[in-house]
Amino acid sequence: MSRETKIRPAVLVVEDVAETRDGIERLLKADGYRVSVARDERDAIESARLKRPDLILLSLAGLPPDVIVIARRIRELAAVGEQVPIVVFCNGEMDEGDEIEIGHNVFLTRPDNFNQLRDLITRLLDRIPKGAVVSVGLF
Repeated sequence: MSRETKIRPAVLVVEDVAETRDGIERLLKADGYRVSVARDERDAIESARLKRPDLILLSLAGLPPDVIVIARRIRELAAVGEQVPIVVFCNGEMDEGDEIEIGHNVFLTRPDNFNQLRDLITRLLDRIPKGAVVSVGLF
């Protein structure tokens, strides 16, 4: 008799504030996700290259244009491909039209609580076909 085990998706949390990084990691693990963490761009590139996450949460200090460049570098240098969504949290306001500069499968949002983040992750990983381009709320 064969028993199938569904492997939960892997999430890479890139956060420069240790308390926030640890909190997000604990909450995602409690939801059953496989979680790895990185504290900066360099760590994120290495971790994404080695662990091949299904989704990347990127929350680093900086203005939207700077964090968008970091997201692009992580995608390119880690060779994770366009099918891996990157959820970007930035300080500051987005300018009108910035979503055009982001590229495929990079999403900008600022959830008010963990339930909103949980819903976004579920939507991106479980309901959207690989390679789909989706727009979520910009801040």
